[in-house]
Amino acid sequence: MPQLNPAPWFTIMVFAWLIFLIVIPPKVLAHTTPNNALSQKVECSHTESWVWSWY
Repeated sequence: MPQLNPAPWFTIMVFAWLIFLIVIPPKVLAHTTPNNALSQKVECSHTESWVWSWY
């Protein structure tokens, strides 16, 4: 049965993993997000406590 012969499929699997591990990560990591969280100014808003009229 030819489908049990691992010779061509092992080579295809090795080349596929080489593509996934070598070619694709630099392409994905080259993209930058448009919203940089570090560039935003952080302010703490102080709120007043509520006055409960029935207490």
